[in-house]
Amino acid sequence: MPTQTLQEDPLSVLHRVFGFADFRGLQRVVIDTVNSGRDAVVIMPTGSGKSLCYQIPSLCRAGMGVVISPLIALMQNQVAALVEAGVRAAALHSGLDQNAQRRIEADVRRGVIDLLYVAPERLVGSWCLDLLDTTTIALFAIDEAHCVSHWGHDFRPEYMALQILGERFPNVPRIALTATADPATRRDIAARLGLDEPAEFLAGFDRPNIQYRIMPKSDPRRQALAFLESRRQETGIVYRLSRAGVEETAAFLSAQGFNALAYHAGLDSDTRARHLNRFLNEDGVIMVATVAFGMGIDKPDVRFVLHMDPPRSIEAYYQETGRAGRDGEPAYALMLYSMADLIKMRAMIATGDGAEAQRMIERTKLEALIAFCESHQCRRQSLLAHFGDISPVACGNCDRCLEPAATYDATEPARMALSCVYRTGQRFGAGHIIDVLLGADSERVRQLGHDKLSTHGIGKHLPKSQWRAIFRQLLARDLLVADPLDHGGLRLGEGARELLRGDSTLQLVHSTEVPSRKTSLRRATATTKSQNGPDEALFEILRKWRREHAEAQGVPPYVILHDKTLWAIVEQRPADMAALATISGLGERKLARYGGELIATLRQY
Repeated sequence: MPTQTLQEDPLSVLHRVFGFADFRGLQRVVIDTVNSGRDAVVIMPTGSGKSLCYQIPSLCRAGMGVVISPLIALMQNQVAALVEAGVRAAALHSGLDQNAQRRIEADVRRGVIDLLYVAPERLVGSWCLDLLDTTTIALFAIDEAHCVSHWGHDFRPEYMALQILGERFPNVPRIALTATADPATRRDIAARLGLDEPAEFLAGFDRPNIQYRIMPKSDPRRQALAFLESRRQETGIVYRLSRAGVEETAAFLSAQGFNALAYHAGLDSDTRARHLNRFLNEDGVIMVATVAFGMGIDKPDVRFVLHMDPPRSIEAYYQETGRAGRDGEPAYALMLYSMADLIKMRAMIATGDGAEAQRMIERTKLEALIAFCESHQCRRQSLLAHFGDISPVACGNCDRCLEPAATYDATEPARMALSCVYRTGQRFGAGHIIDVLLGADSERVRQLGHDKLSTHGIGKHLPKSQWRAIFRQLLARDLLVADPLDHGGLRLGEGARELLRGDSTLQLVHSTEVPSRKTSLRRATATTKSQNGPDEALFEILRKWRREHAEAQGVPPYVILHDKTLWAIVEQRPADMAALATISGLGERKLARYGGELIATLRQY
């Protein structure tokens, strides 16, 4: 692709428009690559500034940048932030009325839009392609590019049609971006989009500010309250697998005094819009949602993500936990899971729509998630290794590092469990097998004659919670296999007979289902801000000022200024406009618009 003369230097755009002094990480080399006209695949963790990798080239190169985005919320958030920074941006989506669509169409034809956001299914329609033919295109940016891959955790068929861009606009560079792509997905992105020998940039997947914790689910309401009690004033997301779970959990948390809202596809559009608006614009809102919620939500101050049900893959877990701590401040992620959850998810995959090849991919991803949950290694090392990002040092900021899991010789109890599965006919779930091991004298056990088996009562020396942990780990290691089409009935898996014969031994992890007094789920005490006395008071004054401007303009507060920018103002106390101009996050437009008020507020304080 031919190199074109740039209209402005990238560093100048970064400072003038976005108010940042310098690029971070790989941003500059990615921007230079796209400015040179070359295609690129960019993998950067959430919060690392991926959007600047296509926004700045769109402002440097001649013509209009076109951003393909899967969700209206994502488009609206980014357009609002760009317009606030003085960029001529717009979005074409199904929520526009005809007059608004006509105005945007006219602006495209006149060449007065810098960045146009559009959904993939709309972009590849003949009307939109014909419209793009009428103007100069600076670049195409395919955001959330993992959606094009069957290996990705959120495959969307409409992304497959985007290959037409290379055929119809052969001299326009394309940049595909995502935070979540394992090696197979990365290869798939380039192939399915038909990118022309793209440069690949892998910035790593580590989010060191997030503390990861994973716990077996025992009493999920009590576990959730233990986690949330010290977070009543914070913004967070609680994920549930089903709509019913969302409704029940939102009602429960509301009854406990939390500012909790429900969000799922079964709610009417007005309710969803109202709840999303509150989440984006208010402090201390907890959104209880299905996994459909969150993609494209740029709210930087989400402090925690709680999975009360496990996601379907490590990719989904990484994506969803990554919605916390986008501002780089400490954030917390807790996942609760149970054997029943995992068996249910296996059944959903087995009975789902789609080809067998796709179901095989989903099964493989779920098995990787199960192994991740039961691993005794550092969570961050395991998570990064899944994406091919090897970390030689344990993180010191996850449950496995903070409270290392002890292992023990579980050979004998494992043999008891496997033998009981075999002797009961390899068709019962873990709950019934554990009853037999504990010697239960229930009507069902007697009716089936399982009280007569040699394995009846042989496990009385261990508590039920430990047996549940043993069965989870046997499933994770494929020593037991759950048949999803037979109500989760267990059968012996690969390696089980070797263990039963005494040809191998087994080490398992001591697993607890509730936090001990020593292991608290509450907030860590460390913080990066001096939130006390005068600093805290001034920060609250600035937040109030920001909220008033946000409400007047109908945008989320972080679109006006991020918390990090407010804290920098609090800590540096700039005395004049020249000093204020050195604060990160204040570009020319925002400095001209708000600088006088900010200086006046500081002087008055």
